[in-house]
Amino acid sequence: MKIVDRDGVHHDLQAQPGKPLMPQLRPLKVGVIGLCNGNAACGTCHVYVEAGRCAELPPIDGYEEEMLAELENREPNSRLSCQLVHELEMADLTLTVAPRG
Repeated sequence: MKIVDRDGVHHDLQAQPGKPLMPQLRPLKVGVIGLCNGNAACGTCHVYVEAGRCAELPPIDGYEEEMLAELENREPNSRLSCQLVHELEMADLTLTVAPRG
């Protein structure tokens, strides 16, 4: 999996399948904070999914939608990384850390 930080630097993540992405991204120091510890309540793990790949991910649930609706920098491809559980099919996915705001 590729992660693009806020400065445009690309990082490789060897994500563990079956585990949420947010706690796996924090140690990379790419800008994902996860203040709410994965409860979809803060938006500090907001990422953009690469174009054309959103349909491959599990749908956004009501809690995630509610938080995303509050984010200033929301885009159609926005997701909270705390709500994305890594699956092997996501190995070639690129996520970009959203700007703070």
